[in-house]
Amino acid sequence: MKALLVGADRLGNIPTALESFGIDDYTHWTGRKKGMRKMDIPEQTDVIIVFTDFIEHNMTQLVKEKAKQMNIPCVFSKRASSDLVHRLEGCKHCPFNLENQKKKRKH
Repeated sequence: MKALLVGADRLGNIPTALESFGIDDYTHWTGRKKGMRKMDIPEQTDVIIVFTDFIEHNMTQLVKEKAKQMNIPCVFSKRASSDLVHRLEGCKHCPFNLENQKKKRKH
């Protein structure tokens, strides 16, 4: 699964948390420079994760709007991996959670 990570200068142990959700490929934008507003969301992106404590406000709005246009789930989290895990578990429209919901319905 592929994710776009927006915000946070350093990821720390976030990649490990992402792997537990099947996200093994990601693109990281720090979200601090104005030029990043013009960047396009990479193709085949399954989920967008925005780290709200390390990002320019306008960038947050722009990413949210693009995600909505492209019908990609967007998760907003603090940079702490514990908060990220909590937010990803609660993401009803994320592909990794949709698969789990289908499994639960079959039982």
